[in-house]
Amino acid sequence: MTAPYFFGYGSLVNTATHDYGDPRPARLSGWRRTWAHTDLREVAFLTATPAPDSAIDGLIAAVPDADWQALDQREYAYDRILASDAVDHDLAGAPEISVYAVPAARQNPGSARHPILLSYLDVVLQGYLNVFGEAGVRDFIATTDGWEAPLLDDRAAPIYPRHQPLSARECRLFDDMIDSTGMSRIAAGP
Repeated sequence: MTAPYFFGYGSLVNTATHDYGDPRPARLSGWRRTWAHTDLREVAFLTATPAPDSAIDGLIAAVPDADWQALDQREYAYDRILASDAVDHDLAGAPEISVYAVPAARQNPGSARHPILLSYLDVVLQGYLNVFGEAGVRDFIATTDGWEAPLLDDRAAPIYPRHQPLSARECRLFDDMIDSTGMSRIAAGP
């Protein structure tokens, strides 16, 4: 029996944040990313939202023995949705592929009280850079909505639990890309 796969479009693209096997680039049609806040988390984070004329790049990876428990726990604010028919990939056959998305009724825009963490965004951009190159980072920005949410600059003291070290080059590139969105930054407190 073939293991099922997940489609990651945010931090799961950065393989340094997980150890799921057989990661490979893929494309999810009929969806976009958006920054959203729910009552289940303090900060805004990425979710996939249906968008018939859109597609987003991401990464699929195997979930051994269909043991979704650890991943469901990591993605606790999301519903897991079967999306096999919407994912283009290079796997043989037709494996089951799921995507995590926050139900529309639970989504709220990010705000000063519920900002986007720079340490989280850095992880996402690093994943896209590693898998898709600089063009992939630009495409991530272009296929994501909600950039009007403020950014909490916690890079010096990361709050995101799966934060990753960045090179000076990555910091410069990511800052330039983030600045292109027009986002406002909030300095992290002491």
